[in-house]
Amino acid sequence: MKVKSLADLKKIKAEVQGKIKLREQGENADKIVQIKVAMATCGIASGAKEIMSYMIDELDFRGVDAIVSQTGCMGYCYAEPTIEVIVPGQSPVVYGFVNKEKAKEIIEKHIVKGELVDGIIPVTFKTIDE
Repeated sequence: MKVKSLADLKKIKAEVQGKIKLREQGENADKIVQIKVAMATCGIASGAKEIMSYMIDELDFRGVDAIVSQTGCMGYCYAEPTIEVIVPGQSPVVYGFVNKEKAKEIIEKHIVKGELVDGIIPVTFKTIDE
């Protein structure tokens, strides 16, 4: 990308700083809230990109320290957009049919207050050994 203006330079700076922050936090991922947004084709078609952007902005606005990343298919195509929330010391929770209102509720209740909210996809699978 050619830098043609101060705005271009600021955009590049923000992108680089975001990547550095993600890398630094990635080393301490087991000590920080992680949110993984399913970004397979079905998730993207259902609005996962918008949900990811909203969660990043809302967490930043609230000053909540968390890593928001994208992941591939989690196998819940029927319930897209889906996100996985990992709070340190707790089992991961997958939420389905996440829209902006549900994302806000997940941030307010699950991430900030530690309360589970409706919309959890139950873990019903078994491994080949079970």
